[in-house]
Amino acid sequence: MTLFPDPSRTDATTDPAAADGPGEDLRRTLGVGRRRFLSTCTAVAAGAVAAPVFGVAPALAHGRGRDHDHGDGHGHGHGRHALVPADKRGIILYTVRDATARDPLASDLPSGFREVFKQLARHGYRQVEFAGYRQHANAPGGADLESVEGAKLLRCWLDDYGLRAQGNHGFIPSSWPLTVADKDTFKKHLEIANILGLDHMGTGGDPTGSSYRADWDVAADKWNALGAIARREGVKLYTHNHDSAYGFLLDGGPLDDQDRPTRSSGIRKLEYFLKNTDPKSVWLEMDIFWAHVAQYKFHTYTAHDGSTRKSVFDPAGVVVRNNRRYPLFHAKDGVVSTTNGMGYDMVPFGTGVIDYTTFFSRVGQRNYHNPMIEDDNSPSATDPAQSLREAKISYDNLAALRKRRR
Repeated sequence: MTLFPDPSRTDATTDPAAADGPGEDLRRTLGVGRRRFLSTCTAVAAGAVAAPVFGVAPALAHGRGRDHDHGDGHGHGHGRHALVPADKRGIILYTVRDATARDPLASDLPSGFREVFKQLARHGYRQVEFAGYRQHANAPGGADLESVEGAKLLRCWLDDYGLRAQGNHGFIPSSWPLTVADKDTFKKHLEIANILGLDHMGTGGDPTGSSYRADWDVAADKWNALGAIARREGVKLYTHNHDSAYGFLLDGGPLDDQDRPTRSSGIRKLEYFLKNTDPKSVWLEMDIFWAHVAQYKFHTYTAHDGSTRKSVFDPAGVVVRNNRRYPLFHAKDGVVSTTNGMGYDMVPFGTGVIDYTTFFSRVGQRNYHNPMIEDDNSPSATDPAQSLREAKISYDNLAALRKRRR
């Protein structure tokens, strides 16, 4: 895996649109090239970190004996039978948000981004997904790393521990058309993405919370425009989806008192969004847990003629039909619940009932998809070590997934 691409490379090699026009203007405005080489990394770290990291070898995650693979399928999850290759195993940092937010002066546990990266690398992870760039104020670098200098510091720590950042749940403008302030903030986040080497930049929310086709049309226009800007910078703009996005679109039948449709053709909201967005500019991250919640919740709809019709959602099926649109997954597990209205309660990956062996086998393209472990409930008010401990359990279970022998 090449963490630093050739610094002389420009996006014109893969996207002619990046060579001139608005995309080049944006690049010049930002003052960066795609994933520019951070030659001043060491100097930045020395200036921003109060205490240096002693005794840490670069690319720590790549030197673990227990993960060594000889290509015979008998390594720790690295062989040809592993459903998720070692370099594709990631975690969204929201899962360990208590650890990044912990005061290092008040705890011996890993605290702040740098120490959390170190621990995740020891667990075996090779990838992380950010959920913003804030940490405890006493951690190296200070509280807010959502800046050019903060991004350089984060990139240094990622490289030190052999980790690659794949995405961020961050800023997507809510206004449309864009305000000047939102446009400037969006540009800043693209610059941060370039520094961190992110292939993807996105949000933790659905394109719209509406059920009406007109609102999804507006969302599609907005994401097409934003995605085109990001694409010219070599970044894939993605939306992360919850259960409601897989509900049924209201697109016909009698109108309500506000002249809005009340019935459905059976098209699911996110499938409509997929159809009306540019596959070269707009991408998605399926949260596999929430997709299974959608399967539980949204299995009938009222058709335009008033009849009730059945349509069971197939999470893997929608990926198979749009496979290259889903570069990222959230790998989150659950146990059956009949009391919470969702059908599942979240648990650490591999300790629930969601059939990930079948899911990953069906979607295939294991060297393309990037599954990120997530567990919303890992942080504990009474057990401060829980989230990182469960991150290890989840990693081991993800690494243990194997293709079924025929």
